[in-house]
Amino acid sequence: MTFAPAPGRAPTTTILRHQTALEVRLILRRGETLVLNVLVPLAALLGVGLTDVIRLPDGDRLGFVVPGVIGLAVMSTAFTGQAINTGYERGYGVLKRLGGSALTRSGVLVAKTSAVLVVIVLQVALLVGVGVALGWRPRVDHLALALVLLLLATALFSSYALLLAGTLPAQATAGAGTLVYLVLLVAGGVMFPVPGADGIGGALPLAALTEGLRATLTEGVPPGWVNWTGLFIVGVGGALAATRWFRWE
Repeated sequence: MTFAPAPGRAPTTTILRHQTALEVRLILRRGETLVLNVLVPLAALLGVGLTDVIRLPDGDRLGFVVPGVIGLAVMSTAFTGQAINTGYERGYGVLKRLGGSALTRSGVLVAKTSAVLVVIVLQVALLVGVGVALGWRPRVDHLALALVLLLLATALFSSYALLLAGTLPAQATAGAGTLVYLVLLVAGGVMFPVPGADGIGGALPLAALTEGLRATLTEGVPPGWVNWTGLFIVGVGGALAATRWFRWE
Protein backbone atom coordinates (compact mmCIF):
# COMPACT_ATOMS: atom_id res chain seq x y z
CA MET A 1 0.00 0.00 0.00
CA THR A 2 1.32 3.46 -0.92
CA PHE A 3 0.73 6.36 1.47
CA ALA A 4 0.58 9.95 0.19
CA PRO A 5 1.89 12.45 0.83
CA ALA A 6 5.19 10.67 1.40
CA PRO A 7 7.23 12.18 4.22
CA GLY A 8 10.69 13.41 3.34
CA ARG A 9 12.87 16.39 2.63
CA ALA A 10 11.61 18.76 -0.07
CA PRO A 11 13.85 19.33 -3.10
CA THR A 12 16.61 21.89 -2.55
CA THR A 13 15.24 24.18 -5.25
CA THR A 14 11.84 24.26 -3.53
CA ILE A 15 13.41 25.05 -0.16
CA LEU A 16 15.51 27.85 -1.63
CA ARG A 17 12.57 29.29 -3.54
CA HIS A 18 10.36 29.50 -0.47
CA GLN A 19 13.15 30.85 1.75
CA THR A 20 14.03 33.49 -0.84
CA ALA A 21 10.39 34.59 -1.06
CA LEU A 22 10.25 34.84 2.74
CA GLU A 23 13.45 36.91 2.84
CA VAL A 24 12.06 39.30 0.21
CA ARG A 25 8.88 39.82 2.24
CA LEU A 26 10.90 40.47 5.38
CA ILE A 27 13.03 43.08 3.62
CA LEU A 28 10.02 44.89 2.19
CA ARG A 29 8.22 44.92 5.55
CA ARG A 30 10.99 46.77 7.40
CA GLY A 31 10.36 50.50 7.33
CA GLU A 32 13.94 51.44 8.22
CA THR A 33 15.20 49.19 5.43
CA LEU A 34 12.99 50.93 2.88
CA VAL A 35 14.34 54.31 4.01
CA LEU A 36 17.93 53.12 3.55
CA ASN A 37 17.31 51.23 0.33
CA VAL A 38 14.84 53.50 -1.47
CA LEU A 39 14.43 56.96 0.01
CA VAL A 40 18.13 57.74 0.53
CA PRO A 41 19.21 56.84 -3.05
CA LEU A 42 16.13 58.55 -4.49
CA ALA A 43 16.79 61.71 -2.46
CA ALA A 44 20.43 61.66 -3.61
CA LEU A 45 19.33 61.31 -7.24
CA LEU A 46 16.87 64.19 -7.04
CA GLY A 47 19.04 66.44 -4.88
CA VAL A 48 22.28 66.11 -6.83
CA GLY A 49 20.79 65.44 -10.24
CA LEU A 50 18.53 68.50 -10.28
CA THR A 51 20.66 71.06 -8.43
CA ASP A 52 24.19 72.42 -8.60
CA VAL A 53 24.83 71.90 -4.89
CA ILE A 54 27.76 69.61 -5.81
CA ARG A 55 30.11 70.52 -8.64
CA LEU A 56 30.61 67.57 -10.95
CA PRO A 57 33.42 67.15 -13.48
CA ASP A 58 31.16 65.98 -16.28
CA GLY A 59 28.88 67.98 -18.55
CA ASP A 60 26.30 65.18 -18.44
CA ARG A 61 25.18 65.63 -14.86
CA LEU A 62 22.57 62.87 -14.83
CA GLY A 63 24.97 60.59 -16.69
CA PHE A 64 27.32 60.89 -13.73
CA VAL A 65 24.75 60.87 -10.92
CA VAL A 66 22.35 58.07 -11.92
CA PRO A 67 24.98 55.27 -12.19
CA GLY A 68 26.47 56.45 -8.91
CA VAL A 69 23.11 56.36 -7.16
CA ILE A 70 22.43 52.89 -8.57
CA GLY A 71 25.72 51.77 -7.03
CA LEU A 72 24.70 53.37 -3.73
CA ALA A 73 21.38 51.50 -3.81
CA VAL A 74 23.13 48.18 -4.46
CA MET A 75 25.50 48.70 -1.54
CA SER A 76 22.71 49.88 0.77
CA THR A 77 20.63 46.77 0.12
CA ALA A 78 23.21 44.04 -0.39
CA PHE A 79 25.71 45.17 2.25
CA THR A 80 24.44 47.53 4.95
CA GLY A 81 20.85 46.37 5.13
CA GLN A 82 21.82 42.73 4.74
CA ALA A 83 24.49 42.91 7.46
CA ILE A 84 22.29 44.68 10.01
CA ASN A 85 19.20 42.54 9.44
CA THR A 86 21.09 39.24 9.46
CA GLY A 87 23.14 40.31 12.48
CA TYR A 88 20.02 40.88 14.56
CA GLU A 89 18.45 37.66 13.28
CA ARG A 90 21.52 35.85 14.53
CA GLY A 91 21.42 37.71 17.84
CA TYR A 92 17.73 36.85 18.38
CA GLY A 93 18.31 33.17 17.60
CA VAL A 94 16.46 33.12 14.28
CA LEU A 95 19.43 31.72 12.38
CA LYS A 96 19.93 29.05 15.04
CA ARG A 97 16.41 27.80 14.40
CA LEU A 98 17.02 27.82 10.65
CA GLY A 99 20.06 25.66 11.33
CA GLY A 100 17.74 22.98 12.68
CA SER A 101 15.69 22.94 9.49
CA ALA A 102 16.38 21.36 6.12
CA LEU A 103 18.01 24.62 5.02
CA THR A 104 21.81 24.27 5.02
CA ARG A 105 24.25 27.05 5.79
CA SER A 106 24.99 27.47 2.11
CA GLY A 107 21.25 27.54 1.48
CA VAL A 108 20.83 30.47 3.88
CA LEU A 109 23.60 32.38 2.12
CA VAL A 110 22.12 31.70 -1.32
CA ALA A 111 18.56 32.57 -0.25
CA LYS A 112 19.57 35.84 1.38
CA THR A 113 21.71 36.88 -1.58
CA SER A 114 18.92 35.96 -4.01
CA ALA A 115 16.44 37.99 -1.96
CA VAL A 116 18.53 41.16 -2.05
CA LEU A 117 19.01 40.63 -5.78
CA VAL A 118 15.22 40.66 -6.23
CA VAL A 119 14.95 43.87 -4.19
CA ILE A 120 17.83 45.44 -6.14
CA VAL A 121 16.03 44.72 -9.42
CA LEU A 122 13.06 46.71 -8.09
CA GLN A 123 15.34 49.53 -6.90
CA VAL A 124 17.21 49.79 -10.17
CA ALA A 125 13.97 49.82 -12.14
CA LEU A 126 12.70 52.69 -9.97
CA LEU A 127 15.92 54.72 -10.18
CA VAL A 128 16.30 54.19 -13.93
CA GLY A 129 12.68 55.22 -14.43
CA VAL A 130 13.13 58.39 -12.39
CA GLY A 131 16.42 59.16 -14.16
CA VAL A 132 14.86 58.76 -17.60
CA ALA A 133 11.93 60.94 -16.54
CA LEU A 134 14.42 63.65 -15.52
CA GLY A 135 16.18 63.50 -18.90
CA TRP A 136 18.82 60.79 -18.51
CA ARG A 137 19.44 58.88 -21.72
CA PRO A 138 21.49 55.75 -20.95
CA ARG A 139 23.51 54.00 -23.64
CA VAL A 140 22.57 50.38 -24.30
CA ASP A 141 25.62 49.33 -26.35
CA HIS A 142 27.01 47.27 -23.46
CA LEU A 143 23.89 46.79 -21.35
CA ALA A 144 24.69 43.11 -20.79
CA LEU A 145 28.03 44.06 -19.21
CA ALA A 146 26.27 46.53 -16.91
CA LEU A 147 23.95 43.73 -15.74
CA VAL A 148 26.94 41.44 -15.08
CA LEU A 149 28.52 44.22 -13.01
CA LEU A 150 25.34 44.50 -10.94
CA LEU A 151 25.24 40.74 -10.36
CA LEU A 152 28.90 40.63 -9.29
CA ALA A 153 28.48 43.63 -7.00
CA THR A 154 25.38 42.16 -5.38
CA ALA A 155 27.17 38.87 -4.68
CA LEU A 156 30.24 40.73 -3.38
CA PHE A 157 28.42 43.05 -0.99
CA SER A 158 26.09 40.30 0.23
CA SER A 159 29.04 37.97 0.91
CA TYR A 160 30.80 40.51 3.11
CA ALA A 161 27.55 41.45 4.82
CA LEU A 162 26.92 37.83 5.73
CA LEU A 163 30.54 37.42 6.81
CA LEU A 164 30.14 40.33 9.25
CA ALA A 165 26.74 39.17 10.47
CA GLY A 166 27.92 35.59 10.88
CA THR A 167 31.00 36.38 12.95
CA LEU A 168 30.33 39.56 14.98
CA PRO A 169 27.71 40.34 17.64
CA ALA A 170 24.62 42.14 16.36
CA GLN A 171 25.58 45.57 17.74
CA ALA A 172 29.10 45.28 16.38
CA THR A 173 27.72 44.21 12.99
CA ALA A 174 25.48 47.29 12.85
CA GLY A 175 28.38 49.57 13.76
CA ALA A 176 30.84 47.97 11.35
CA GLY A 177 28.29 47.90 8.53
CA THR A 178 27.46 51.58 8.98
CA LEU A 179 31.14 52.55 9.17
CA VAL A 180 32.02 50.68 5.97
CA TYR A 181 28.97 52.22 4.29
CA LEU A 182 30.13 55.73 5.14
CA VAL A 183 33.73 55.07 4.08
CA LEU A 184 32.71 53.60 0.72
CA LEU A 185 30.13 56.34 0.21
CA VAL A 186 32.91 58.94 0.43
CA ALA A 187 35.56 56.94 -1.47
CA GLY A 188 33.31 55.07 -3.86
CA GLY A 189 32.68 57.75 -6.45
CA VAL A 190 28.94 58.05 -5.85
CA MET A 191 28.86 61.85 -5.91
CA PHE A 192 32.52 62.68 -6.55
CA PRO A 193 35.08 61.32 -9.01
CA VAL A 194 37.27 58.53 -7.65
CA PRO A 195 40.91 59.56 -7.12
CA GLY A 196 43.07 57.17 -9.12
CA ALA A 197 40.07 55.67 -10.94
CA ASP A 198 42.44 53.97 -13.40
CA GLY A 199 44.42 52.36 -10.60
CA ILE A 200 43.82 51.11 -7.08
CA GLY A 201 41.07 53.68 -6.47
CA GLY A 202 38.94 52.13 -9.18
CA ALA A 203 39.35 48.67 -7.65
CA LEU A 204 37.41 49.59 -4.48
CA PRO A 205 34.14 47.63 -4.68
CA LEU A 206 31.73 50.57 -4.85
CA ALA A 207 34.07 52.57 -7.10
CA ALA A 208 34.47 49.57 -9.40
CA LEU A 209 30.70 49.34 -9.72
CA THR A 210 29.95 53.04 -10.19
CA GLU A 211 32.81 53.65 -12.63
CA GLY A 212 31.89 50.52 -14.55
CA LEU A 213 28.24 51.59 -14.80
CA ARG A 214 29.27 55.05 -15.99
CA ALA A 215 31.45 53.48 -18.65
CA THR A 216 28.66 51.26 -19.98
CA LEU A 217 25.56 53.41 -19.47
CA THR A 218 26.94 56.92 -19.97
CA GLU A 219 29.96 56.54 -22.25
CA GLY A 220 28.88 53.39 -24.09
CA VAL A 221 32.21 51.61 -23.62
CA PRO A 222 33.12 48.38 -21.77
CA PRO A 223 34.24 48.67 -18.14
CA GLY A 224 37.96 48.77 -17.51
CA TRP A 225 39.93 45.78 -16.29
CA VAL A 226 40.35 47.49 -12.92
CA ASN A 227 36.59 47.47 -12.42
CA TRP A 228 36.30 43.77 -13.22
CA THR A 229 39.27 42.96 -10.99
CA GLY A 230 37.87 44.95 -8.08
CA LEU A 231 34.54 43.13 -8.21
CA PHE A 232 35.60 39.61 -9.17
CA ILE A 233 38.68 39.01 -7.02
CA VAL A 234 37.35 40.77 -3.93
CA GLY A 235 33.97 39.08 -4.44
CA VAL A 236 35.43 35.57 -4.66
CA GLY A 237 37.35 36.22 -1.45
CA GLY A 238 34.17 37.37 0.31
CA ALA A 239 32.15 34.38 -0.88
CA LEU A 240 34.80 31.90 0.29
CA ALA A 241 35.19 33.65 3.64
CA ALA A 242 31.43 33.80 4.26
CA THR A 243 31.02 30.13 3.41
CA ARG A 244 33.90 29.22 5.73
CA TRP A 245 33.21 31.40 8.77
CA PHE A 246 29.47 32.13 8.80
CA ARG A 247 28.00 30.81 12.07
CA TRP A 248 24.42 30.22 13.14
CA GLU A 249 24.97 31.70 16.64
